[in-house]
Amino acid sequence: MKIVLDAGHGYNTPGKRSPDGLREYEFTRAVANYARDLLNTYQGVTVYFTHSDDRDVPLEARTDYANRINADIFVSIHANAYGSTWNSASGIETYVYVTKPPLAYALAQKVQRNLILTTGLKNRGVKTADFHVLRETKMDAILCELGFYTNPEEIKLIRSEDYRRKCASAIVKGLVEQFKLVKEKTSSTSTNTPAKPKPPTPSASKGLYKVQVGAFSNRDNAEELVRALESDGYTAFIDFEGK
Repeated sequence: MKIVLDAGHGYNTPGKRSPDGLREYEFTRAVANYARDLLNTYQGVTVYFTHSDDRDVPLEARTDYANRINADIFVSIHANAYGSTWNSASGIETYVYVTKPPLAYALAQKVQRNLILTTGLKNRGVKTADFHVLRETKMDAILCELGFYTNPEEIKLIRSEDYRRKCASAIVKGLVEQFKLVKEKTSSTSTNTPAKPKPPTPSASKGLYKVQVGAFSNRDNAEELVRALESDGYTAFIDFEGK
C-alpha cells in the first residue's frame, strides 16, 4: 500500500508561522517523520513524502507526484491559524473534498476520533473543503489541521515533541483501523536465548559434580571457546592447572 504523507508548506512559505515565529513546517514535517516511522512497522506499506526541507514544493507538484506514483491514500498534515495574532480559536479538524468520497470520509472520521482521544483538544469535527490537495489527487485524500498556532496555549503543544508524536500516532491509528494494516512479524529471540543455568539441586548422595566444556593444551583455543560461550549468553572462565 502506497501512503503519501504531505507536510504542509515549507520553511520559507510566507505567513505560515505563529505570532512568535514558529514556522508551521517545523511542526508538520516532524509529525510526518514520526508517522512514517510508525507506518514502516506495518506489512506491505510504503510511505512517500511530497515535501522537501530544501525548498517550498508547490501544491501542483505535490498532487502530480502522488498521482504519478499511483498512491493509495494522501494525508496532508497542517497546523491551523485564525488571523495573525494571538486569539482563542482552538481545536482539531479533519477535511475531505466537498463530495465526501466514502472512503476518504470514513478515514477522516477515524483519524479525527483518534486525534481527539489522543490529544484531548476540542473536537472541531470532519469538514469538507475545496482544497487543492483534496481536489486534484486521484486517490482518496484527507487534510488534518492539528491545533492552532495562533492560540497561546496550543502553540506550546505544537512546539513539543510529545504532542507531535501523539498526532502522528493518532493519524497512523486511523489508517490502521481503516485499512486493517498488520504489524510486521518480529523474530522471537526466545528460541535463540540460552536458558540460564539452574542452581544446583541439593542431593542426598555424597561427592562432586563437575561440568566441563573443554580442555586444551593451547590457551588460544581455550579463549576462543570462552568467547563463543559468552556470545551465546553463558558465563565462562578458564581454569589453568599447571604441572
